[in-house]
Amino acid sequence: MIQRKTASAPSSVVARFPAPSKLFVLDTNVLMHDPTSLFRFEEHDIFIPMATLEELDNNKKGMSEVARNARQTSRYLDEMVTGSDAAIADGMPLAVHGDRTASGRLFLQTEAINGEVPARLAVGKADNQVLAVVKHLQELHAKRRVILVSKDINMRIKARALGLAAEDYFNDKVLEDTDLLYTGARALPEDFWDSHGKDMESWQQSGHTYYRVRGPLCSSLLVNEFVYLEADKPFYAQVREVSGKTAVLTTLRDYASQRHNVWGIIARNREQNFALNVLMNPHIDFVTLLGQAGTGKTLLTLAAGLMQTLEHKTYNEIIMTRVTVPVGEDIGFLPGTEEEKMNPWMGALEDNLDVLNRTDEDAGEWGRAATRDLIRSRIKVKSLNFMRGRTFLNKYLIIDEAQNLTPKQMKTLITRAGPGTKVVCLGNIAQIDTPYLTEGSSGLTYVVDRMKGWSHSGHITLMRGERSRLADYAAEAL
Repeated sequence: MIQRKTASAPSSVVARFPAPSKLFVLDTNVLMHDPTSLFRFEEHDIFIPMATLEELDNNKKGMSEVARNARQTSRYLDEMVTGSDAAIADGMPLAVHGDRTASGRLFLQTEAINGEVPARLAVGKADNQVLAVVKHLQELHAKRRVILVSKDINMRIKARALGLAAEDYFNDKVLEDTDLLYTGARALPEDFWDSHGKDMESWQQSGHTYYRVRGPLCSSLLVNEFVYLEADKPFYAQVREVSGKTAVLTTLRDYASQRHNVWGIIARNREQNFALNVLMNPHIDFVTLLGQAGTGKTLLTLAAGLMQTLEHKTYNEIIMTRVTVPVGEDIGFLPGTEEEKMNPWMGALEDNLDVLNRTDEDAGEWGRAATRDLIRSRIKVKSLNFMRGRTFLNKYLIIDEAQNLTPKQMKTLITRAGPGTKVVCLGNIAQIDTPYLTEGSSGLTYVVDRMKGWSHSGHITLMRGERSRLADYAAEAL
């Protein structure tokens, strides 16, 4: 309960906090976004107001990710309260229950805080109660920096308007600037062969030419990264090994040639050629493709999947799933089975199958109809809601619109992969529809950054739109 009058605080309360470290007051949305945020503030202390605990309690019911996170936060708090010998008012050490780097203490609101809030702010609202707590703590510990941590932009604006320090929760952000995100391809300097060609070794193996080069650039290369040198005779290669200042490069298969078409599809630009090289490589188990609308992410992935499922028999089935976050108003409950419920979300699949089905011009109408039925029998559409606990064997798993997944959801999905399964994540981090997710904290950004350099993963950012001149111009102009 927060009252509008100001009362003098007892001296024992003032002595509780050591002066040097910061005191972070956590808003509910931070805990519901990441329950482990309790252990992410290193040597600093954490304060949780009673209003935050009330909101956690109100959001604990249900099967959503938010409800699960609210319950997990409550479990962490329960473990600390019941397992700590220290009095709650004196703070409970975080290091005992979480990461050892969390050397601060956790404080819960144990008494009515008589904080003064402006008369124009509603007393009963939980956000305003939290702001009153922050204001009170700031007055109580003048020598200490008290900061509100919230993922709610309006909450942070209100806090700053009242003269209170407020920050977003940054720990879940993989990168501060997504321009620094790994693109999967690198342009080699024009003098590359002059500076790296000395003592170069080359050999042929399995239809590819390998080069062992030595030089200063090699140490910064990543395994499976694509390198290119645009000249009269372009050089496209992929990094196979990196050891100190030595690297092994291998030439690529040219998927821009009709001779190497994938289910009738050929690469229309350099990045699409790189993408098909990782999609068609059976030794690469995990692929991420980023790019704006119309760059060919879904089409290339489906073409490679059909080729390896129906022609090469590498996989026995294609499974496609996507995050069902509506762009506009939701249309309510959908009738039918799991597959029928997912159909409205799978317009991209239908559009691309139409394109792929038209590639065989000699088949005739009956031949194309038979092919369409065969394709549909090998493609299963699944909902993300029922993925937990499953294991996929020899499957080609496509996760579309992956930018709307949190890092935790992404981990849940990728760990479903059993032996012989390939996982392909597609997305455009500029089109995030999930609340509280940003380009820096998206699960897609997270996996691109964490999986880069692994010998069985590949990534490419598709740059050029190939949908139509209208789509390309609209993407730039609008």
